[in-house]
Amino acid sequence: MEPCSCDTFVALPPATVDNRIIFGKNSDRLFDEVQEVVYFPAAVHDLGEHLKCTYIKIDQVPKTYAVVLSRPAWLWGAEMGANEHGVCIGNEAIWGREDVCHEEALLGMDLVRLGLERADTAEKALDVIVDLLERYGQGGNCTEDSTMKFSYHNSFLIADRNEAWILETSRKHWAAEKVQGVRNISNQFSITTKLDREHPDMRNYAKLKGWWDGKKEFDFAATYSYIDTALMMTSSSRYCEGYRLLNKYKGNITSETMMEILRDKPSGINMEGEFLTTASMVSVLPQDPNLPCIHFFTGTPDPDRSVFKPFIFVPHILQLLDTRSPTFEIERSVKKKPHFKPDRRHPLYRKHQQALEVIDKNEEKAKTMLDNMRKLEKKLIKEMESILQNTHLNMDRIVNLFPQCTKDESRIYQSNISS
Repeated sequence: MEPCSCDTFVALPPATVDNRIIFGKNSDRLFDEVQEVVYFPAAVHDLGEHLKCTYIKIDQVPKTYAVVLSRPAWLWGAEMGANEHGVCIGNEAIWGREDVCHEEALLGMDLVRLGLERADTAEKALDVIVDLLERYGQGGNCTEDSTMKFSYHNSFLIADRNEAWILETSRKHWAAEKVQGVRNISNQFSITTKLDREHPDMRNYAKLKGWWDGKKEFDFAATYSYIDTALMMTSSSRYCEGYRLLNKYKGNITSETMMEILRDKPSGINMEGEFLTTASMVSVLPQDPNLPCIHFFTGTPDPDRSVFKPFIFVPHILQLLDTRSPTFEIERSVKKKPHFKPDRRHPLYRKHQQALEVIDKNEEKAKTMLDNMRKLEKKLIKEMESILQNTHLNMDRIVNLFPQCTKDESRIYQSNISS
């Protein structure tokens, strides 16, 4: 069972260039699900305030950090995102021996957003997620279609300027691995015997269930799933393909390298079909705290036919209106669903889809448009590299950076639609 087939990657120095951590993720969802890129500023909250997530209410915290999120437009949480402190999180659907919970609780995507809003380091985000798991649990339908029951456990890749963690869960039990070098996660358990942190009752629970005899070395993936970890790295799965691609570029990994990995179709990482790559993200996290973190988002399906556009956290960010769903304020509750499916296409998504319809019928237009998209993207990457090298931020440019890039991309699409 692998309908939502995401892949998340991280590379740490010395696998990368210029002492940076590079994070990347493809979000693979139902082909017609719209994903929006949205920004929420930091906020202070009243004592005793409650927070409505996708399905349930939880206690709010006194302060939340500014976040930029790429998320399915119908829910509260996010598939991937970053916060003002350079923390990045992406999640994956995983299944194992333990039954998933269909009852409404926190979605894995809610936990992504909560980790970003409440933590200023990667390990603190891990703490936030496991504490919320213990208190509220994970579960609920992960699609907007109430007739399609789809729930799963979650794995997370969490990174900041200094380190990265893998967190894998099975209901409330979990294991965490601190990343060294390069690492990826896909739709399977992947933490084996390197357990840097774990749920205090995880091993005892496995013994009670008869999954582990308490004598042989504890292997989390082998115990909590059905994976033969001795063969895990020799299969042709997307997990193995992703690991192979990371190691192919090891020592020279840049943001552009990560974008190419996310665009790779032969490996299945860039998915096509009923479930496809609906949005992508790449982040550059310099270890020098004087340099800004740069987060690239597509906000449109198929990274091979999309532009990665940069976002930098600065004060007074302009709202990202062209990647915000027009139904953003709709009540997100399964119990209050309308009988029709809302049209959640944001302006960039509409232009993107219209342009694709045109170029699918015209090879010459397709080449021209894709060339212009790559030129725009390379120009933006060069501009961001200049910022990282020169440490100079043009604030007038940066506050409007992502919205302006979105408009530039839309103009490329419009020129092909109208010509």
